[in-house]
Amino acid sequence: MTTAPTPGPADPVRPPRVALVTGGTSGIGLAVVNKLARRGIPVFLAARTAENVSSTVKELRDQGLEVDGRPADVRSGESVAALVRAAVDRYGPITVLVNNAGRNGGGRTSQITDELWDDVIDTNLTSVFRVTREVLTTGGLEQCGDGRVISIASTGGKQGVPLGAPYSASKGGVISFTKALAKELATSGVTVNAVCPGYVETPMAVRVRQSYATARAITEEEVFAEFHAKIPMGRYSTPEEVAGLVDYLVSDTAASITAQALNVCGGLGIF
Repeated sequence: MTTAPTPGPADPVRPPRVALVTGGTSGIGLAVVNKLARRGIPVFLAARTAENVSSTVKELRDQGLEVDGRPADVRSGESVAALVRAAVDRYGPITVLVNNAGRNGGGRTSQITDELWDDVIDTNLTSVFRVTREVLTTGGLEQCGDGRVISIASTGGKQGVPLGAPYSASKGGVISFTKALAKELATSGVTVNAVCPGYVETPMAVRVRQSYATARAITEEEVFAEFHAKIPMGRYSTPEEVAGLVDYLVSDTAASITAQALNVCGGLGIF
């Protein structure tokens, strides 16, 4: 006589994926929004400029993607709180957060002003804390049981960038914050990782080359050639390649990857 198996507890029902992406209207952020939306995840995006947000949302909706957004300044706690409330009101609790908003900034350290240093740290590092805290609480991510926090850091946060002390410090802070939060949330089912691009061809990359050329009194073409020479693969990465790693970290098969800072850099970074 065969005995029927004893029924066990029902598998927990995973909440539907909903993503919030900061800095989502250009470069890596836009590529991430595209990737996640094409996976079928509703995406709420943010950027500072209202016109950029509205035009990006329209363009993606015209492609049949479920995307919405609003302007936000991630340096402002009030603006961040309003952003997260709007995202939850639109799509429900947030289960995927991609902290992508950021800026370049540097020069000769002896000539860096307090204002520049403070703004780079506030934009690139403190904003990651503010947005993550708000999404964990108001956004409901800490309670979802299967969430993802992914922050775009940089290989520069691991090995330093000459003439980029504020940027390197901010991205190094993002990596350390990521590791600490990942260990804090490890038993909750929420994974926390950093993606570390090297040289990626984006509007920010153009600004970086311009600032290097000015600081060193050489041409942008010379800067471009120097940067290329550092990359073992001999080319910049693309925003889509960086977004591909983010897309994988959102997947079910990445559920045991946490507290990591993963490079997308053509061999530029080796740890």
